[in-house]
Amino acid sequence: MNSPPLGRMAPYGLEHWCMLTLIVVASVALVLWARRTPGERVDRVLRGLGWLLLGNSVFWTAWGFMPWAWNIDESLPLHYSDALRFVLPVAMITQARWAIVVAYYWGLTLNLQSVLTPDVNYFVWVPLEFFQYWIAHGAGIVVPVVLVWGLGYRPTWRGFAVAYVITLGWAVMAFTGNLLTGANYGYLNRAPAGPSILDLLGPWPQYLLVEALLIAAVWALVMTWPWVLRDRRYGTALDGKHGLVRRAHPPHEGPGRSAAVESQASSST
Repeated sequence: MNSPPLGRMAPYGLEHWCMLTLIVVASVALVLWARRTPGERVDRVLRGLGWLLLGNSVFWTAWGFMPWAWNIDESLPLHYSDALRFVLPVAMITQARWAIVVAYYWGLTLNLQSVLTPDVNYFVWVPLEFFQYWIAHGAGIVVPVVLVWGLGYRPTWRGFAVAYVITLGWAVMAFTGNLLTGANYGYLNRAPAGPSILDLLGPWPQYLLVEALLIAAVWALVMTWPWVLRDRRYGTALDGKHGLVRRAHPPHEGPGRSAAVESQASSST
């Protein structure tokens, strides 16, 4: 079904501003909570919320394939945000290091575009589609903020490289899907209909190259290098088997963290 949309959320209208405010407040509050709460309790709450988020992601992905909701331009899970819907709960449930670095880089850059310049069309049921959009994109900001500034995970150069390779791999898969279907997942085959950050990067396909270079530069110089310098200064230890992150433990939580949680997290890298 490719019915015309029922409506569209106006960027920087009341609903948008409310969601932006909620994301900021939730991020600050949960970081403070994570830093002041015993680690085992934080892990337990994160796992519980992660399972809820995973169940919601499965539901929403299945909803897109239902006859009343099917739309070739929207229903296939090929947007970066579609993948992030599943990466986030994996990071929350297992604290797998690859999921943490992908959530960090994707959530605070690629996902941020959808938060600041949302392209939201409603097709079946406006309240459900509105809240599903903001659950996904809001969690894409809040979860990595909590993992990095609340739980103390810091990306390394190797973590940056792994996240970037995964990003390029997903782009190739989504671009191929677009060629086969005529859709525009990831905005890889044309710019979004509404205003977006991509408008500043030139026409398609120029903006793809500019975006790839810009993402690499921002991830390296802004999101990785400062942490690497800080961790070298303070001697922050590598965390996990593959060196994707370092871990600066919150003040209440020394290196002798729950052995069971450490074992689970290390095995998930």
